[in-house]
Amino acid sequence: MPADLTGQNILIADDDPEVLSTLRTAFEHAGAKVVTANDGNKALDFAKRLNPDLIILDMMMPRRSGFLVMETLKPNHEVGTKPFVIMITANEGKRHELYARHLGVDDYVSKPFSLERLMESSAKLLGAKYVDPDEVRS
Repeated sequence: MPADLTGQNILIADDDPEVLSTLRTAFEHAGAKVVTANDGNKALDFAKRLNPDLIILDMMMPRRSGFLVMETLKPNHEVGTKPFVIMITANEGKRHELYARHLGVDDYVSKPFSLERLMESSAKLLGAKYVDPDEVRS
């Protein structure tokens, strides 16, 4: 197992059912408790009610973008505070990344991304041990 996220509560917000399913499986396999949301309003509601340790947040979602979720979730733009946020996006623009970081996003990952990259970042933010799967196979 590349990361031990036992006991961590993670919210995954993305409007792509395939992304939700893949990430849910990966995080549950690492021991996390996972809740998913397929639009920005649900993501914000779950974030407020469940106080997750980490949020994987898509930038472009129906009903409320990841940016608008961040503006409400972290109005003081705190980086490095719970909930940690990793924004995932198909948008490659540097301007969007800078704005996301300004809003308090802890990491910004462009789609398509490596699952190992996302798990490594998640483990680092949560203070969990991460083992590179390639090192385990060696």
